[in-house]
Amino acid sequence: MNDNRMNQQQLLCTINELSFAIVDVSLYLDTHPDDQDALDYFHEKSVLRKKAVDRYTTMCGPLTIEAADDRASGNWDWVTQPWPWEVRKGGRR
Repeated sequence: MNDNRMNQQQLLCTINELSFAIVDVSLYLDTHPDDQDALDYFHEKSVLRKKAVDRYTTMCGPLTIEAADDRASGNWDWVTQPWPWEVRKGGRR
């Protein structure tokens, strides 16, 4: 994920993989709340996912409603950005 040339598709794939890992380990933690290794794994993947989502937001616009909280612009214009399925391969719509 440190490669600055990572494209939108690769970044979405990374976010999806990290999201899956987080959900999977959180289900495990529901029944094994004292497993420190699993908790560390959860925190590690959560940090990586946040960084990936932040990077996606910077490159392509907000992916989640949490990322749309843009107090700097003073606008609610995230919805005017192309949706992920509207973007052509290699760039914007």
